[in-house]
Amino acid sequence: MSENKENFIIETLKFSLIAILIVLPFRIFIAQPFLVSGASMSPNFETGHYLIVDQLSYNFKEPTRGEVIIFKYPNDTKKFFIKRIIGLPQETIILEGSKIFIKNKDNPQEFELKENYLKNLGNNKSEITLGENEYFVMGDNRPASSDSRVWGPLPKDLIVGRAFLRLFPFNQIEIFPESLNKF
Repeated sequence: MSENKENFIIETLKFSLIAILIVLPFRIFIAQPFLVSGASMSPNFETGHYLIVDQLSYNFKEPTRGEVIIFKYPNDTKKFFIKRIIGLPQETIILEGSKIFIKNKDNPQEFELKENYLKNLGNNKSEITLGENEYFVMGDNRPASSDSRVWGPLPKDLIVGRAFLRLFPFNQIEIFPESLNKF
């Protein structure tokens, strides 16, 4: 009886060690869970939505406009925020009321960013030019969002990854949840 108990313990330890060796690198380097908290991305992402964050893609490609990202809050890197990328490095972002205009080196003529996914528009008046590795991010619920309008550009090195998969609520499971909100 004691030999069976020892075998069970040894097998359980082996299984646990193998599981840790597989899961831990995946969790650290490839994907991690994120629980949405707050109204800044409403109605597209609500408190309690459970996401899987793709941490790998940005090692091979640059973040693009419209992607929903998770990042370390610049004023307290222990906190994580979720926002949408509005401005890319070296662009000038012009906020006029609820409209956003963008100028970049490829197109010095400013263009208006169309955001048909928004329900709650902000009322802003400012202009900012981004540096080489800086992004301008905003929440989808503009009046309830603390974002680049408040604390400035987001340095690239604080980006954790992009929203890859919404797992909860079950009736809203989808891959790349921002992709349905075309620009």
